[in-house]
Amino acid sequence: MKKNHWFYTKLIKDEITNENIEAGVGSYYSGYYQDGKFEDHNVRYLYGTPKDKELSKIRWTPDKLKIGKYNSIASGVVFMMGGNSTHNLKFVSVYPFPEIIEDAYESRGDTIIGNDVWLGMEAMIMPGVKIGHGSVVAARSVVTKDIPPYTIVGGNPAKVIRKRFSYEEIEMLLEMNWWNWSPKEINLALPYFKTGVKELYKYWKQ
Repeated sequence: MKKNHWFYTKLIKDEITNENIEAGVGSYYSGYYQDGKFEDHNVRYLYGTPKDKELSKIRWTPDKLKIGKYNSIASGVVFMMGGNSTHNLKFVSVYPFPEIIEDAYESRGDTIIGNDVWLGMEAMIMPGVKIGHGSVVAARSVVTKDIPPYTIVGGNPAKVIRKRFSYEEIEMLLEMNWWNWSPKEINLALPYFKTGVKELYKYWKQ
C-alpha cells in the first residue's frame, strides 16, 4: 500500500474485511510509514478472520471496533482489542492456562471512535475506550479512559489538555451532528466550517 508520498491515505471502509470492524463515510488512515493494511497493522488482537475460527473455538463474544464518520487516523495508530484479555489480574497467576482461559476473559466492551476524531501518529487506544465526537489525541498518546466530545488529550496515560471549543459551542455542534448531513449539504456549508461554530449554527438554523 506504500506510495511515493506521506500524504497518501486510504478510506478504511474500503479496506476492512473483518466482520468485527465498522467504519463510516470519509474516515481514513495514513499507512505511508507503516507500509501495510489497516487490519494488519492498526488493529491488534481482534477476532473475526477465518483463520481465527479455524484455530480456536471462541467461547466468548468478540468485541468490535466501531469507527464513525470523517475521522483522521495517522500512521501507526494502534487499536488494542479485547482478544488478549485472557490475563485475569484477580487470578493467582496471570498465565493463560488453557483449562481455565474461558474464565480469565473479561470483556471491556466495544472500542468506539466517534465522528470527526483525529488520532495522532502512533497513538494507542486501549480496549473498550470510547472517544467522543470531535476529539483529538496527540501523537504517541496511550488512551486508557473514555474521552468526552471535542476534547484534546495527550500523554501516557492520556490526560485532558483542553477543550477545542466553549461548552456552548460544543452543545451546538452536538445538536447539529453535521457528519450526518448529506454530502451536498456538507459541501454547501463548508464556507462556514472556516468561520466558526456559531456561524455554522446560524446557517444550519436558517
